[in-house]
Amino acid sequence: MRALYNKMQKIKILNNKEIKETLNLIEKQWDAKLKLDYAFLKTEKDKIYLVNKDISKVDLGKLRINTIGLYFAEAKDNNVRLSIEGSQIIGPKAKKNILELNEKEVKEWMRGNDLEMEVDFSGFLIIKYNNDYLGCGKLRNGKLLNFIGKASRINMITRKSEN
Repeated sequence: MRALYNKMQKIKILNNKEIKETLNLIEKQWDAKLKLDYAFLKTEKDKIYLVNKDISKVDLGKLRINTIGLYFAEAKDNNVRLSIEGSQIIGPKAKKNILELNEKEVKEWMRGNDLEMEVDFSGFLIIKYNNDYLGCGKLRNGKLLNFIGKASRINMITRKSEN
């Protein structure tokens, strides 16, 4: 087990067995078979980042880093919650647990709001609008919980028409 240490957090490079376990969780949740040619890094907060495998050539122990690579997902308690980018990687290959939103719902979703849903399901869903994958939400008790970070939300500005 190889880990990178800095004052902020511990980042672990996942071995082949740990990568396979993560990919198996993704396959179980979304019926998406993947072969990703990346190194997987995991933080102590269970966030998974994807980086080029050439990262092994860099002496990261001498660097002060908080994160590195593309934020892909958070994996804990045998569940995977995909980031927006993770949903864009997994979404086209997923065969189940995809929720397509209509235009009104997607506007609320992209503002960072939770949505009321009448769906008989509980768990993580990939959120889709037309051909775009917008992240991952968790459906629980008729409510779709939104995990879009503040920096990724869209603030809609409406103007009154001036006549």
